[in-house]
Formats: sequence, C-alpha cells, structure tokens
Amino acid sequence: MRAIRIHETGGTEKIRLDDIPVPVPGAGEVRFRVEAAGLNFIDTYKRSGLYAVKLPHTLGQEGAGVVTAVGEGVTEFQAGDRIATAAASGAYADEAIVAAGQAVKVPAGVTSALAAAVMLQGMTAHYLACDTFPLKAGDTAIVHAGAGGVGLLLTQIAKLRGARVLATVGTDEKAKLAKDAGADAVCVYTRDNFTEAARAFTGGRGVDVVYDGIGRDTFEASLNSLRPRGMFVTFGNASGPVPPFAPLLLSQKGSLFVTRPTLAHYTQTPAETRARAGDLFGWIAAGRLNIRIGATYPLAAAAESHRALEGRATTGKVLLQT
Repeated sequence: MRAIRIHETGGTEKIRLDDIPVPVPGAGEVRFRVEAAGLNFIDTYKRSGLYAVKLPHTLGQEGAGVVTAVGEGVTEFQAGDRIATAAASGAYADEAIVAAGQAVKVPAGVTSALAAAVMLQGMTAHYLACDTFPLKAGDTAIVHAGAGGVGLLLTQIAKLRGARVLATVGTDEKAKLAKDAGADAVCVYTRDNFTEAARAFTGGRGVDVVYDGIGRDTFEASLNSLRPRGMFVTFGNASGPVPPFAPLLLSQKGSLFVTRPTLAHYTQTPAETRARAGDLFGWIAAGRLNIRIGATYPLAAAAESHRALEGRATTGKVLLQT
C-alpha cells in the first residue's frame, strides 16, 4: 500500500511516498481503509524533528474511513464499520492502525471528510473551551489564528457556551471567516496591536483567557492581554515553541496562570474520547457547528500541503484523500 513517510527529519523535502506492507492489527487494535486524513501542525512538528519519532515514520494521526480488520479482543468494531480517530498510527496512507479505545463510530449523515476534519481539531477546541478554561456566559476570550482549523471551531464552541470572542487573524479575508464563525470582534494582527484590541474589547480590564496555538510570536503580548488572574493557554507552536521564562513574570503581569495542554491528556479513556466526539457530531447534525474544509490534496501531494500549512496559506481544515 502507499504511505507518506519520513526516513529523516527536516523540511518538506524529507517527505516520501513509499510502498509498504499493509499493517496487521495487534490485540486491541483496528485497521481501517483511510478515506480522508486530516493535516495538523503536529504532523509538521514530527516531520521537522521538533517532536521525536522513531524512523522511518508514517505521518498522520487523524483520519476516517472503513474498518477492514480487527485485532484480538476487539468487540466494539467489525469490518465495514465507519470510524474516525485523532490517534491513528500512520493516517497518511491507504490503510492505518488505531487502538480501538481511540476510535469512534461515525454516524450516518456525517461524511468521512467531515469526520476526519473534526476529530483532532474539533476535540482540541472542545477540551479547550469546555475543560482547560471552561467558558461560561459573559467570559471573554482571545482566539489566535481565528480563521484556522482549531480557531474556527473554538470560536463556534465558545459562542455555544455564551462567551465573547476576540479573534486574531493575519488578513482581511481571514477576518471575514472569523466573523462568519461568530467572533464578536476581530483584530488583523499584521496591522493592529491585539493587546490594545483586547483592552478595548474588555473596557480596559483584559480578557479572561487567551487560547494560543501560535507560540513564540504571540507569547508576551498574549500575557499583556489578560486580566489579573487570567489564563494563558498555549496549545501549539505554529511560530515555534514559547521561549523559557521565569515564573516571576506571571506575578508581575497579574498573578497569571499558564498551562500547556495536549489532546492526549483530555482523551485518556474511551468514554471521554467518545463523549467529546459525540458532542461534535451532535452539533454538526443539529447545524450548530460548521466545518470549513479549506483545501483537499491527494495523498501524493502531502509535501505541498505541509508547505501551505506552515506558510499560513490555509484556512479551515486541510485534508489528504486517498
């Protein structure tokens, strides 16, 4: 079968299309035919070497498709079931493996493309808004990269919970997408100062929480945008990781809280994973959550898709299709 792999870390030139054997599911595992795979920044971190992986490595952990085989002890899935996951082993391939506890059934009416588009970024947005800083009516939040895959979903979920959202984006085109997703205000950070925008948005107080998937470039200004005892949630490294800093800085800026969550710690049990996915699929079915698929690339164009994502030339979700 075809698989997009890296044999050494580095730039997009390290991405190769290989022909490898079809994987065999072990005990507690499921193999599925990948109909759509989601592209995520974590894939670029593994390719670049920011996150260590055993080489050679088949990229991709988000995908949806049809079960083709199950391993010993798996009873909740069978061949022919439609499933999705944010924790596959090698989703950039014709077939992939996933632990049964990290897979969910895809309901009728949700396509594999939609399911693949919402699993990792949707569950990330879900835990950020519902658990890391549980938004409630009247709370104020900055959502960085507001026209990106997580940003568009996070804004919508924040609005479902009654919060007010200031989205930051890089262009006027992306500002419209963020507004269409429900953002109460938008700051084009390439032109305007988002800290000043945050103070204006809150009458000078500062926002309750900043959700930041950008990292290094927005770190200090994000802290400056918070109210006293506000929370900075750094969940991604699109511009590079947040630099080391002294904890005293948090005291100086208002006794702030900082957390660096990751999806794995918010989907530790099958029940938790399926509950988050169930909320997302339910909102999609009810027309309360809109999934924007910004671009779809063939599997063989994985390198091109990485260049587009890292160049911030994408909006919404980017998919690979076999």
